[in-house]
Amino acid sequence: MPVNLSIKTVPDDMVRRLRVRAQRHHRSLQGELMAILEEAVHQPAPLSPEDVLAEVRRLGLATPSEAVQMVREARDGR
Repeated sequence: MPVNLSIKTVPDDMVRRLRVRAQRHHRSLQGELMAILEEAVHQPAPLSPEDVLAEVRRLGLATPSEAVQMVREARDGR
């Protein structure tokens, strides 16, 4: 069953920017907010082993240490 949500005391500038965004996407404010929420909770499909292998090949990794370094950099946000 659908639930009504309410956000109180939204700053005027944020509302203005949301309205502009909605207009740009040819949506109502309600439709734009639903699209934003849907995007926020969307979970991408898990990668298959074939997808992972294709990405490794695309990146041109040659040694396990290169892969370890890339994972560390991604994890640490470098």
